[in-house]
Amino acid sequence: MMENEIFQKLQMLGENIEQQKLLTKEILNLAEASSYLSLSKSALYKKTSLNQIPFFKPNNKIIYFKKIDLDRWMLRNRQATVDEINEKASNFKLNHKNKVS
Repeated sequence: MMENEIFQKLQMLGENIEQQKLLTKEILNLAEASSYLSLSKSALYKKTSLNQIPFFKPNNKIIYFKKIDLDRWMLRNRQATVDEINEKASNFKLNHKNKVS
């Protein structure tokens, strides 16, 4: 019983170390990018084949990703909060009202 718990803790520790290494890298391979984005390798590969995600393919072989490009890709199409939308609407009304008067 005790050995099983120790093994599980060591396995978790190993996974945590791998995640930490991943966070410090600037360039990721397909497997690392897949893990970073929480996408399957096949889904990520499909996005590269459809040019839906930025990537590099030196020597037309292995696919690499810049982590900063992946961050930008993940953060595209930001959805505004209700407060932001209301503020924009209020500002528009004020600016539009001033132009009409």
